[in-house]
Amino acid sequence: MTVELGVIADDITGACDVAAGVTAAGLDAEVRLGVPDPATAPAAACIIVALKSRTAPVEEAVGESVTAARVLRSWGARRLYQKYCSTFDSTDRGNIGPVADALVDEVGGAVSFGTPATPAVERTMHRGHLFVGDRLLSESSLAHHPLTPMRDPDLVRVLARQTPHRVGLVPIEAARSGPAAVADHLRRLRDDGVRHVLVDAVMEEDLDAAAAAVAASGDLVLGGAAGLAVALARTLATGDRVGAPARPAGRALVLSGSGSERTRAQVAAYPGPRWVLDVDALAANLDGVVAAAVDFVRGTDGIPLVSATAEPAVVARVQERWGRDRAAALVETALSRIAERAVVTADVRRILVAGGETSGAVAAALGVSTLRVRRVAAPGVAWTTATDPAGRALDLCFKSGNFGGRDFFTTAFEEEER
Repeated sequence: MTVELGVIADDITGACDVAAGVTAAGLDAEVRLGVPDPATAPAAACIIVALKSRTAPVEEAVGESVTAARVLRSWGARRLYQKYCSTFDSTDRGNIGPVADALVDEVGGAVSFGTPATPAVERTMHRGHLFVGDRLLSESSLAHHPLTPMRDPDLVRVLARQTPHRVGLVPIEAARSGPAAVADHLRRLRDDGVRHVLVDAVMEEDLDAAAAAVAASGDLVLGGAAGLAVALARTLATGDRVGAPARPAGRALVLSGSGSERTRAQVAAYPGPRWVLDVDALAANLDGVVAAAVDFVRGTDGIPLVSATAEPAVVARVQERWGRDRAAALVETALSRIAERAVVTADVRRILVAGGETSGAVAAALGVSTLRVRRVAAPGVAWTTATDPAGRALDLCFKSGNFGGRDFFTTAFEEEER
């Protein structure tokens, strides 16, 4: 199997975002959770390594990313792609810049080229400024993210604070003029000593121009959100896709750990039975709360929702009382244990998880290592199949907190029956 595109993603939902997009574009995709064993053969044209490096210490993020790149290159990956969030989630210390520097060094004398723009989910970049819908990044809810508050929409400036190397921009005029103009502007930036190049994109056609300009450039480290990866997949797809795996049978469950504005709306709109986790109760008796929640799942008709999603003011009070890291750990531990026990004791085989950190914790608890895309449920969101260590087939949907429509917790399952 020739690996056309080797992707290093900084979290599991970002990996599934790429997998959904490139599959829809006609390129088979496989997600490997954590740095893969180089002895295991790749089984798709696009291999996506899902790390947990977005908010990890810089040294850890760099080390795991480089190791993943070496495995992908040992498999003959023709192109490397650094996948980061479409809202460029990071701090002035990193991790996007340091990882890009390390990957460029690994390839040897290369330049990084990419964009977070993904018009399909209303992420666009113009004059180097990132927009979320019709608002600048700094005016969106991401400005108040508890881990990576994004208060500067100028991504050239943001990335320049994360790396000692020069950062440049291919402007919208070049993208609109086509692949030759993008390639020419990129060449001039490289000649001028720029090491990291971002590109404006407002429409899918802008991404197509950027992808066509660099599709054959093996000396570039490509990067960005799912948008550019999908545009690359459109240039690489041959139409010879492997058939989608079958859907495992079994009960369904929704788990929500994201505090994003979109997920709060999805939780509020959900009409089914729900169990709300309380961090104070988890701190007092985590095992007891988990057992009670699993009993609720086991005894409930329909599709139950177990949620730790809360309004920002509530989250702030909880973090003040228990500390940000401990509060997050309590929620992730509870939801991941609920998932594990629901599979073992309640015949749950289909799980939709909202939130990147929560998704990573659930995947680890279930012991799955490889995800194969079964069906795209919404832009950036896919149902995937996996096998746990006991040989049970699972249907898993790991969703970024910011993705999916208001009624996604319902439509994700309803669409599946059509």
